[in-house]
Amino acid sequence: MTHSFEQLQHIQPVVIKQLQMIVAKNRTAHAYIFDGEKGTHKKEVATMFTQLLLCEQLHNEQPCGTCRNCVRVASGNHPNVLTVQPDGTFIKIEQMRALLGELKKKGMEGGRKIYILQHADRLNVGAANTLLKFLEEPDGLVTAILITEQIQSILPTIRSRCQHIKFQKLPRHILMTQLQQAGITQSMAATVSMVTNEVETAITLSEDEQFAHARKTVLKLVEAVQKNVHEALLIVHEDWLPSFKEKSDMEQALDLLLFAYRDIVAYKANPDAALTYPDASALWRDLALHSTYARLSNQMQAILQARSYLQRNMNRALMMEQLMLNLQEG
Repeated sequence: MTHSFEQLQHIQPVVIKQLQMIVAKNRTAHAYIFDGEKGTHKKEVATMFTQLLLCEQLHNEQPCGTCRNCVRVASGNHPNVLTVQPDGTFIKIEQMRALLGELKKKGMEGGRKIYILQHADRLNVGAANTLLKFLEEPDGLVTAILITEQIQSILPTIRSRCQHIKFQKLPRHILMTQLQQAGITQSMAATVSMVTNEVETAITLSEDEQFAHARKTVLKLVEAVQKNVHEALLIVHEDWLPSFKEKSDMEQALDLLLFAYRDIVAYKANPDAALTYPDASALWRDLALHSTYARLSNQMQAILQARSYLQRNMNRALMMEQLMLNLQEG
């Protein structure tokens, strides 16, 4: 999905403003790191920034999108814009040498040259050292854009020579809108948008039968806890434990359970609050009326404690039995 300049402004307002100020003040650095989680539109913003730097009809620090340079950048055919992606697991030294060779060719057009490194955290040692040397001694009007989801994996010596542009998570309401436009129900979109910030992953989760079952099991368990501990224990042994055999599945299920109790707190504070399970709002209303903030806080702490026990490989049946007792007592 490609977004317009205005949409990117809405999704990453701080980043777009930073880049516009750079262009407005004519203070383009020789290297940037675009750092953010998957799904924060770093690649699209890199393309937009490239257009900002090369646009022939720039107006109010916005690329026109229609000039020869903007069109070629958008189509990936501008000779002064080069992109490098990992060859297998890593970006290799041969790729960096080829890139630097291209940048020095006389056949390229005049003006600024821009190179974009996708997954810059995956530079191997030789490639990283080659890049570092070029960053220390840039040749001509050249700008690098390093895109990463793991900035801590980039050499500190490289990081120190780049301007850091931090991307924020995709606003939840925007992610939910995109999911609903893709045909996901509002209730499922609300849940998966709490689990992941990446559109494609969220769509995959929303279509996963195991995830739908986990969601249903969590809601059933919350309702049972409020009735009596015996019914809750029955669900744990007949449904919960058989469904979540893998550690990762159990972690996700406990997270979903925590989101349920957060919903109750949110509903108690504000009935119009954005919920993880909007389809359970009637249940949340009932539970909120009969719970204190102190009890709900204790219940959430019990879930977090169970999650920590899971990391210590505590017997899962005993862990869940203890959790049910703690949730019942509050």
